[in-house]
Amino acid sequence: MRLPRLLRPLLDYFAGSVRAKLLFLVLAPLMLGFPIIMGLTWYWSHTYYHKLLVFKVGSDLVSAHEYFDRVVADVGNRVEGFADSRRLAAALAHEAPSADRSAPGAAHQGVPGELQVLLEQVRGERGLDYLNVLDVNGRVLRSSGTLPAGAERAHWPLVMRAIREGAASGVEVFEAAELGAIAPALRERARLALRDTPRARADDRDEETRGMVIQAAAPVVDARGNLVAVVEGGLLLNGNLAIVDTINAIVYRDGSLPLGSKGTATLFLGDARIATNVRLFAGERALGTRASAEVREHVLEQGHTWLETAFVVNDWYVSGYEPVLDSAGERVGMLYVGFLEAPFRVAKTVALLVIFCLFLLISLAGAVWSLQWARSIFRPIERMHGTIGRIEAGEGAARVGEVGSRDELGLLAREFDRLLDTLAGKREQLQQLAESLDRKVVERTRDLEAANAELRTAQRQLVMTEKLAAIGELTAGVAHEISNPTAVIQGNLELLREELGEHATPVLNEIRLIDEQVNRIRKIVTKLLQFARPGEFAGYAAAVDVNTVLADCLVLTRQHLSRQGVTVRHEPGTLRLVEINEQELQQVLINLIVNAVQAMPAGGTLTLTTADWDERGPGGIVARGVCVTVRDTGQGIRDEDLARIFDPFFTTKKTQGTGLGLSISYSLVERYGGRITVESVPGAGAAFTVWLLTEPEYHVEPVEPARNGGA
Repeated sequence: MRLPRLLRPLLDYFAGSVRAKLLFLVLAPLMLGFPIIMGLTWYWSHTYYHKLLVFKVGSDLVSAHEYFDRVVADVGNRVEGFADSRRLAAALAHEAPSADRSAPGAAHQGVPGELQVLLEQVRGERGLDYLNVLDVNGRVLRSSGTLPAGAERAHWPLVMRAIREGAASGVEVFEAAELGAIAPALRERARLALRDTPRARADDRDEETRGMVIQAAAPVVDARGNLVAVVEGGLLLNGNLAIVDTINAIVYRDGSLPLGSKGTATLFLGDARIATNVRLFAGERALGTRASAEVREHVLEQGHTWLETAFVVNDWYVSGYEPVLDSAGERVGMLYVGFLEAPFRVAKTVALLVIFCLFLLISLAGAVWSLQWARSIFRPIERMHGTIGRIEAGEGAARVGEVGSRDELGLLAREFDRLLDTLAGKREQLQQLAESLDRKVVERTRDLEAANAELRTAQRQLVMTEKLAAIGELTAGVAHEISNPTAVIQGNLELLREELGEHATPVLNEIRLIDEQVNRIRKIVTKLLQFARPGEFAGYAAAVDVNTVLADCLVLTRQHLSRQGVTVRHEPGTLRLVEINEQELQQVLINLIVNAVQAMPAGGTLTLTTADWDERGPGGIVARGVCVTVRDTGQGIRDEDLARIFDPFFTTKKTQGTGLGLSISYSLVERYGGRITVESVPGAGAAFTVWLLTEPEYHVEPVEPARNGGA
């Protein structure tokens, strides 16, 4: 497993060091206790911090809910108080004859009656936005706004509850048309432009035209308890900043939020803020902004209370949301209270950092004191350990010496020195005996190594000879079997041309192709024979200038170079002559040049260099020669192919080549005591170097070629 391999060096260190064990025993309580205590402190502080903030905002939401319920009840009390007032009874008594003598709606024509004036006066006194007097069937008798007499109001549940049961109040949502019918000013007050808000659900509307209204209705009864009328009144909550400011003042009075946090309160119609003291930039209230999508789903769609942090307009607040229900129990809005989380989070972080620093300082002080106390224990041990290391390094006279300790460790150090003195005497005797034995072993080993080297060389030569003999026998047979059919094909082609004459013109190209392939077969057979029986193809050796041969090779391959778009750099650097057959050297170099050009199908640079080389031995220079390097800028040779590059029949050209070119080239160079090496970096080209001797050492039986490396 991987983990034990990573821990093994550390475990080995502790297993082999007394000092490490003592230090671990001393420091473990601090090293392990500190992170554990800090982790528990962070966990507990985070958990209880979160619970405390949630509990705080939960109690704040309860206070806001109670105040909002009192506001709803207060609107109901205002309407009910007016319904029970003598002024209304008197106004209704005076209005009744007029109403009886006129058609519905006639009281709104001409000069307003006493009831109309009373409604306007009471609406202002009681802080309501509209006030209507309805008949026992829920139709308008008189209105403080623009509702005509006879307008139907019985479709509101609270009105019907007042007719049937008694006074009632609650929250209702009025459409823009309904608000305009009551009073055009209310429709304009309710209209609110919606603003794009981060994290809010997408909404196609540009504005909110509905109004959230606290609606109240109360019955008007005569002295005998009979219902004679119904009073309906309401308070529009859109833009009603006094309510949210009062909630904020009650819930978050001065000093209730430490650390500079600010409390906020908001009324929502749906997910849009219609009354809020949440601020935007420059102190502007965030009216028309919307709650985040997760809050909307949790509160409005699922009907749950939200007690958690939430993103409010432009910052994170510890927030409490609860749904606002209308008289039918439908969720039509939300009531919100919350306060900025950032000051509390910063305070928590600072407190944790202070605790961390205190614990760290205490731990460091304890570690320093513990280490000072532990040094008196492991100082003698370190001295003995150091002495052992010096002895292992070859310092036989090393001793522990006086450690200044009178306890068991001091006694152990003195006994250790006495044991070392005894061992030193024994070691000297053993060393003398070992030196004598070493001399005899070295002499015998030298003889065995020489014999083994000769044996390995003979085995390698024998294996190669057997391989070449087998290849030669196989090649001779294959060449004989192939030569006869190719000769027949060649002869019949000539006969075909003569017999057909002009009639052969349509198939001359095919005949030419057959002729070329037959010649190709003959060349392959010749290469096979040249590889298998190099002695039969050996030429006359003479002193050759390699620079001149390279120049001739460039002339012979000029068309091939120009066709491939290859740039040639010829850098001669030697004046020495080498003894070799010129045609065979030319064959080797042309083969290397053609291979280099084929390695650069998109063009590149071919660099040809010559240089002197001297091989030195213990007695000075043992060989002189010339090295010729053919370097290309192609894709290079893969590492796995380098070891087989000179093997017979190995080729990376899948559609051309026999894999004999480099093998034959190596055999030709090796015949004169030289060699060919190759260096390559994949993607950066390859360099073949031919090492030639000025005075060749002819090899009758070739040895296995070196695969890479240099001179």
